[in-house]
Amino acid sequence: MANNDTGAAAQAQSSFLPVNGVEPYQPKEGEPYMSEAMKEHFRKILLAWKEELMEEVDRTVDHMKTEAANFADPADRATLEEEFSLELRARDRERKLIRKIDEALARLDADEYGYCEACGVEIGLRRLEARPTATLCIDCKTLEEMKER
Repeated sequence: MANNDTGAAAQAQSSFLPVNGVEPYQPKEGEPYMSEAMKEHFRKILLAWKEELMEEVDRTVDHMKTEAANFADPADRATLEEEFSLELRARDRERKLIRKIDEALARLDADEYGYCEACGVEIGLRRLEARPTATLCIDCKTLEEMKER
């Protein structure tokens, strides 16, 4: 299985920003794909991302507790309820993302992380750094998106 990180992607690696405070991985000469060091790198990314999302959940709960007031003005009450509704929808999306992060961590533990679920090829380091929960290589993901249209 060939590494999908060649050409422009390899040249652009220096322009990648740290993912959740973790610098982009720089593979060593001849290092096999998904070596222990790579797995540990992605584990750090996934755990940092999950921690960030969990902190946001805590902030939302605190915010809702402190801001929950019984306004006399119906417009003020409606505004607050709409704000809470938007926050809860965002947290629901994040809850689903946390589940995907947990699934990615399980794939890491099972030595299945980094390989396309559809065709089995390497997903590629840069794609995984851009989307650490990715389960499909770029070709299979593109085909999936075309079928959805």
